[in-house]
Amino acid sequence: MNEQLLRDLVPAVIGVLVRRGADFAPAEDAVQDALVEAVRVWPDDPPRDPKGWLVTVAWRKFLDATRSENSRRQREERVEAEPTPDPGGALDDTLQLYFLCAHPSLSPASSVALTLRAVGGLTTRQIAQAYLVPEATMAQRISRAKRTVSGVRFNQPGDVATVVRVLYLVFNEGYSGDIDLAAEAIRLTRQLAAMTNHEEVAGLLALMLLHHARRPARARADGSLVPLAEQDRSLWDTKLIAEGVDVLQTALARDRLGEFQAQAAIAALHADAQTAEETDWVQIVEWYDELVRLTDNPVARLNRAVAVGEADGPQAGLTALAELDPALPRHTAAAAYLHERAGDPATAARLYAEAAHAAPNLPEREHLTRQAARLNTQLRN
Repeated sequence: MNEQLLRDLVPAVIGVLVRRGADFAPAEDAVQDALVEAVRVWPDDPPRDPKGWLVTVAWRKFLDATRSENSRRQREERVEAEPTPDPGGALDDTLQLYFLCAHPSLSPASSVALTLRAVGGLTTRQIAQAYLVPEATMAQRISRAKRTVSGVRFNQPGDVATVVRVLYLVFNEGYSGDIDLAAEAIRLTRQLAAMTNHEEVAGLLALMLLHHARRPARARADGSLVPLAEQDRSLWDTKLIAEGVDVLQTALARDRLGEFQAQAAIAALHADAQTAEETDWVQIVEWYDELVRLTDNPVARLNRAVAVGEADGPQAGLTALAELDPALPRHTAAAAYLHERAGDPATAARLYAEAAHAAPNLPEREHLTRQAARLNTQLRN
């Protein structure tokens, strides 16, 4: 039983049903029912044409679920008139599903869940496990999302920027649960990049690859975080780094810079340094300047302040940080780091403790607590 093949076929099969006249929600339900049937039948009787089998079974299940005396004749006449879908049409359907799942009427959380279900081919249970929420909660979220887009046709999709943002959100969910959402986001973004010649899709793919390459070095055996400067760079995946750099260079050559290309360029500069001391912080600051120009994002400004502290000294970094809202997430942690670099361990220890209290997740909280404890121990000695 080839589960990967089933997942790859899901968006194309949904697309065929939608083009035949089915609304998105019942089409997606019918395809899920067909997948259950495939899991039951295929091990003993594998089809010669898996996609054709799924289309046939899903369409039959759709008709069974929606047929009435008045509508049956109209729907079946549409089936007779429908030409056999060709591979080109299947690719286009998949691309349209990306846009439909990222429709502006959906919340980001709903868009992510619907993308994982309709395009990624994950089950509701798998998505719920990945997000560490009850299956019933995720089922309700997906059902609401499907109802929202049920009347939206393929000529009313969201835009590429929204699709890219949804995939970025999937990636940032990280590695919790039974489904590795970072790996799943990379798989989906590869798929989208192969179907559309868009520089920001390529920029996002490059960013994902470059960040994912550092994954083996990000945590110790006990699960504690390892800061970038302390990571064992021999553990980084050089193949993924090379691929990410190649994808980025191709995107930058189009001379249509976007925020994900700029973020990928920063990640590439980190990946290029053999040691933390060799990091080209001056260039990184320049790329953060581009990123701030493109987005005026407070988080980008915060990261730029830390980079300035590395390039021009911690006092310069603290000056840049002072211009930002102190309520910004991780502002206190950045201030603690820069104060320690500036030779003020007492202030740094206090700020690390404050940052730990406000940390958004347990690994980060434990890391910041250890930093505060380390400095307090030094101060006592």
